[in-house]
Amino acid sequence: MAKKKAKKKAAKKIEKSKVQGRTTEFSEHDSKTMNLVESTALRIQREIYRRTLPELKFPVRSLANVTYSKEVGYFELGSGTKVRHMSVNTVKNFAQTLRLMSVSKEMIENDDFATKREAYYVSKNWGECKFNEQTESDSVMDDIEALASRDGLSRESLRYYPEEHGGRVAGNLEIVDRDKRTGEPLRIDCTRMGTGAYSVPHSVEHLRFETDAKFILVIETGGMFGRLNEHGYWDTANCILVEMGGVPTRATRRFVRRLSESRKRKIPVYAFVDCDPYGIANIYRTLKVGSGNAAHINKFFCVPHAEYLGVTPEDVEEFELQDACHDLQKVDIKRAKDALKNDPFFMSHPKWKKALNQMLKSGKRAEQQALAKWGLNFVIEEYLPRKLADKKSFLP
Repeated sequence: MAKKKAKKKAAKKIEKSKVQGRTTEFSEHDSKTMNLVESTALRIQREIYRRTLPELKFPVRSLANVTYSKEVGYFELGSGTKVRHMSVNTVKNFAQTLRLMSVSKEMIENDDFATKREAYYVSKNWGECKFNEQTESDSVMDDIEALASRDGLSRESLRYYPEEHGGRVAGNLEIVDRDKRTGEPLRIDCTRMGTGAYSVPHSVEHLRFETDAKFILVIETGGMFGRLNEHGYWDTANCILVEMGGVPTRATRRFVRRLSESRKRKIPVYAFVDCDPYGIANIYRTLKVGSGNAAHINKFFCVPHAEYLGVTPEDVEEFELQDACHDLQKVDIKRAKDALKNDPFFMSHPKWKKALNQMLKSGKRAEQQALAKWGLNFVIEEYLPRKLADKKSFLP
């Protein structure tokens, strides 16, 4: 009788999987995530049954708990951990952590996902365990991701996706996606996007790439990306253009990382951003080596072999952009000085220390668009060709 019930239960599970359009077999990545969720829950259950105090250990996510070496190429998480014991004061947080992990397991089983905002609202039927604010659910999710990172997993592995998609892409590239309904491959030619461009999805792990491009140019602003795309610079230079739109999203960084490693020999990645402390110490630094708060995922999302093409403080002088510059604000000066004093990346590179000190001495910052002083297409006809002809001028 028990065997018959087990068979019926298994049959129902298979039928459910067919309705939802997936097989009963999980990918290796999904299996690792499922094992993490189940093993964590079982361990806490055993500790409760043994009448010992359950605990969860999370890596400390801060710049103070990271190390950097040129050989590794990105901020690595240090050994610092924080331990959360289950007590009267923490029982709610424990329950919320396990519930979010349980939802992750269900989403993998159903081949589904949730945004961070949806994860917050899902908790509204958890009774006293619900989150009162999204900042609470975000914090718990970050802890879970830090825990999962030890097994090589990210938040996307847990099926929690960011609200924002990645940047835009144009150029010598074919992306092989898949039809969600049939599983059939879908080929997207990034040279045939009309007046638009391909938009990076929030999850890029399933994508495949075909390209013979010479390099990838990642661009800070949408305006500059639009100009280069409109004039077909990717065709002239045989490259791929990627818009960051400020600090690049997780999806954009992961996309560039995977794309750049899609060939046996890595595709060079060059960054083209504003010459100011924010463009350098936030946008470029995040792309190349990651950040302290996200040290647990830097090894997946940063692009260690990226190089800084410009705009540099030396470019300001060489291309006579002084009268097209703006004064550094107090926040700019503070950001630059913090980078020189506290950031392991900039402290490890004499060329960057020289460049930041040169910027502070001049008291000026320059946007990419400052190059338009010499004509709207000066950047295409003169600046980029000259920079690419002298790669030794690139900053690390």
